[in-house]
Amino acid sequence: MHHIDHIVEQWRVERPDLDPSPMAVIGRLSRESAHVDARLAAIFGAHGIDAPTFDVLATLARQGPPYRVTPAELAANSMITTSAVAQRLNRLDSLGLVTREPNPDDGRGKFVRLTRSGRELIDKVLPDHICTEEDILKPLSQAERSALAQLLTRITQPD
Repeated sequence: MHHIDHIVEQWRVERPDLDPSPMAVIGRLSRESAHVDARLAAIFGAHGIDAPTFDVLATLARQGPPYRVTPAELAANSMITTSAVAQRLNRLDSLGLVTREPNPDDGRGKFVRLTRSGRELIDKVLPDHICTEEDILKPLSQAERSALAQLLTRITQPD
């Protein structure tokens, strides 16, 4: 019996008045999320970065030339919060991975642009990242991956 199934069964016995079946799904999601985060952190660490750095660089690289967005667009299109953007950008700017430029359409606004060094780094990390994700999903067929992605989308939609 899987560890999580054992936990659910214990709750069924201890609290028969409650249905602990959601724990079977959420427990697995939580454990797999931690496993995925650890695997990806190892890949990022091997390249001298962390997950938020990868996220910023990848978000900029996905934009295509000239690889730039406003800080607000960066926050909206990445996994980092708006409040963390400035601090993250300061660090990446000091490392020479991004630069901030004036926005000609907004006198006070800025663009964040991926530098050549930032582009080279993301180009090195991305294949390892994708290979790791592929390895994690190896037990699933393409149809199962599609179904899982669709099911997860249904429970992660904002209200």
